[in-house]
Amino acid sequence: MISIIIPANNEGPLIGACLTSLLASDMAEGGMEIVVVANGCSDDTADRARAFSQQVRAKGWGFEVIEMAEGCKLGALNAGDLVATGSSRAYLDADVTVSPDLMRQIAEALDTDAPRYASGQVRIPMPESGASRAYRAFYLTVPFMTDGVPGCGLFAMNAAGRARWDAFPDIISDDTFARLSFAPEERVLVPAPYDWPLVEGFGNLVKVRRRQNIGVAEIATKYPDLLRNDDKRRYGTGRLIATILRHPLGFAVYALVALVVKIGPNNSGWSRGR
Repeated sequence: MISIIIPANNEGPLIGACLTSLLASDMAEGGMEIVVVANGCSDDTADRARAFSQQVRAKGWGFEVIEMAEGCKLGALNAGDLVATGSSRAYLDADVTVSPDLMRQIAEALDTDAPRYASGQVRIPMPESGASRAYRAFYLTVPFMTDGVPGCGLFAMNAAGRARWDAFPDIISDDTFARLSFAPEERVLVPAPYDWPLVEGFGNLVKVRRRQNIGVAEIATKYPDLLRNDDKRRYGTGRLIATILRHPLGFAVYALVALVVKIGPNNSGWSRGR
């Protein structure tokens, strides 16, 4: 069985779609367990999640909703781990929706004694703002997104893989930490997709990109040994030129975001941009 741990901070408007997509999962025998960790919520996230209890249990799956006073994603992941009973663990952002085959394919990919990390094909729904639309067009072409297992908003591992660390450390980039805890050959990209939304607006793109950069730098400082597993690829010149010609506006926005992050204030404030 695989346990799905969902940290949720004021995700009332979105948790329903996330859980509805999980309920549509075509799981093999054993099913799944869903653990929602509502952390630091001032809205009705926990109540909306509990409203799914009967539907989930009717499928014979486990279901738990935990409430934490403090808003802390890493604390929520650790709290979820403490009550989860599945041998494999998937960590899913509350704004992500999965396709029906995804969790079964991930569970099958993790069904081995060797350490394994898995995720699915990332789809980014079309944003509403012009800046985010342009950014999306170019971002979907970068080698990190096209050539590896990025795990944006969803990453999973089996018991042998999860045993590589105890609690999640107090860091910014939990997804980078998890991914780099596995060698490239231990990561599996399954064919089923999931939807991971991009933040809206240029300012929010800058805030998120800055936080991502700070998070990666933090891991390089605190966990330098993990960098041996970094298989980050770069554009070849020909590929980069061809991509710029296909998405000139996207490249301009993407490059401007990177420039503003580089010259702007160095802080890690978080914004969902919704």
